[in-house]
Amino acid sequence: MHSINDILESLRFIKSYTDIKPTIGIILGSGLGSFAETLKNIVTVPYSKIPHFVKSQAIGHANELVIGTIAGKNIIVMKGRLHYYEGFSLDQVTFPIRLMNTLGVEKLIITNACGAVNTSFNQGDLMIITDHINLTGNNPLIGPNNPEWGVRFLDVSEVYNKKLCQVIQNVAKEQNVVLRQGVYAWCSGPTYETPAEIRMIRTLGADAVGMSTVPEALIAHHSGIKTVGISCLTNMACGILEQPLSHDEVMKTAEKVKVTFMKLLQGIIARF
Repeated sequence: MHSINDILESLRFIKSYTDIKPTIGIILGSGLGSFAETLKNIVTVPYSKIPHFVKSQAIGHANELVIGTIAGKNIIVMKGRLHYYEGFSLDQVTFPIRLMNTLGVEKLIITNACGAVNTSFNQGDLMIITDHINLTGNNPLIGPNNPEWGVRFLDVSEVYNKKLCQVIQNVAKEQNVVLRQGVYAWCSGPTYETPAEIRMIRTLGADAVGMSTVPEALIAHHSGIKTVGISCLTNMACGILEQPLSHDEVMKTAEKVKVTFMKLLQGIIARF
């Protein structure tokens, strides 16, 4: 369980770097870190320096908090996320979300690179997350509840804020960006799913599958932060195509779509 004292210690450390008070948070997935470089008045804080933060070893994650401005909005960006499959506890994975909440973040955009389960989707598509399925058997809210953070029994009928999702759809339409909508399934990783598991996941109603996002979204929702999720479908899930999966493919596809993706993010922030 998150300690208030730990959060406050991290908060004081961040405030010693900058007096910018962010109201919008962004988590950047694999291969999408270059968006942080588009901010103005940038302050960069390595995860390794922040009290109680842990450092990801995942490829393509820079392990930096970047604070700055876009379109007159104060933004805090996680340039790289923490993953459950790395052996971190879900408390460690979601600690940055509690910190964002304490800093004053009101809206959160969570991005990820993931696999397309829906066979009508294409590699390189972007997908707004309408709901999720937790297939890990774990939950970041298991354990004692601190009522200062949120309620014990959380309603999750709208984890991904519908009004903000509509804003994103409007921006995508204006920019002529094809934006899919779908359900995201969270699996622990680090193995990719088997073909049989993908058939099961499709039967359950998921359109995409990945190894992140859900714990962050749950803690953000628990904290009262309005949350949206956008997936970059970097590969077709296992068994759909006659080829093995690799992280190189994920990174290459993310690189191809990053200009479109960054422009979309900038438009979304301006409209929020």
